[in-house]
Amino acid sequence: MVALVQALAVAEYLSFHRAAQALGTSQSSVSSRIKALEEDLGVVLFDRNTRGVRVTEAGRRFVDHVEDAMGILDRAIKTAGMQACGKDSMLRIGIHALTPGCFLDRLLERFHTKNPGVQLHITEGTARDGQNMVRESRLDVAFMACTHQIPDLNSRVIWRDRLMVALPVKHPLAAQSDVEWQQLASETFLVRHGGTGPQVHDLIVLRSAGKWPTPTIRRVDTGRSALLSVIASGHGVSLFVEETAAACTPNLIFLPVVDEPEAIPFSAIWSPHNRDPALLNLLTLATQMGRTKPKFDSR
Repeated sequence: MVALVQALAVAEYLSFHRAAQALGTSQSSVSSRIKALEEDLGVVLFDRNTRGVRVTEAGRRFVDHVEDAMGILDRAIKTAGMQACGKDSMLRIGIHALTPGCFLDRLLERFHTKNPGVQLHITEGTARDGQNMVRESRLDVAFMACTHQIPDLNSRVIWRDRLMVALPVKHPLAAQSDVEWQQLASETFLVRHGGTGPQVHDLIVLRSAGKWPTPTIRRVDTGRSALLSVIASGHGVSLFVEETAAACTPNLIFLPVVDEPEAIPFSAIWSPHNRDPALLNLLTLATQMGRTKPKFDSR
């Protein structure tokens, strides 16, 4: 490496003496290293004469390639240094949904403000999708509803939110301030195939088990916005968390399920082998924001 740097200097200054001065070394050191380099390569890089130094044709091609290689190496070193600080990298993030003003939306916006050099690649999917993609290194982290104990992955509860039922405004229960699970036993629940749909399905079955017949559950292949519109049209009800109530969908009302044992937890899942500084920065920020989030945040 030293010989390559010295060869670049000699080509620039066309003088062993001035190249040595620029590099802070002796002329004899530069001369001997260049000579050894030429012997290793089997070509003459520089013609020496009493009038100075001239770069040979072979020397010019060699110097051009070395300059290109040095540029690549310099960029690689700078990139590695920036990534060590969590900058100039990409984070692949799995989510269950992303709505304006929700916790995830605020988290990603604040993270981007603090880390403008980190690109965020967002993928929406189910909890199972997220776990598999993290395991296969196709995602750096996945945010999903509920708590998770996964032997080969790390998991941390980040925030919690109150469970709500979405009803059309003309529904008989819409005039109440809240509802209980038993009041929903005869309802038709609409549950998405994607996002948190599978977990919503499991929660409905769990809450009715041994108490009353399991309500009718219809799986729908729609996005969140379309599902809200279908509910508003009177085709069924579904479960969301309180921050969803900010959506202000016409002809729709959200009521808290008061006998739900606790607020719904939302967790981050990531691989213990992933030590990307940008990921650690995101998890740290998420934990900090989760601690300061109001118990029931309807923003």
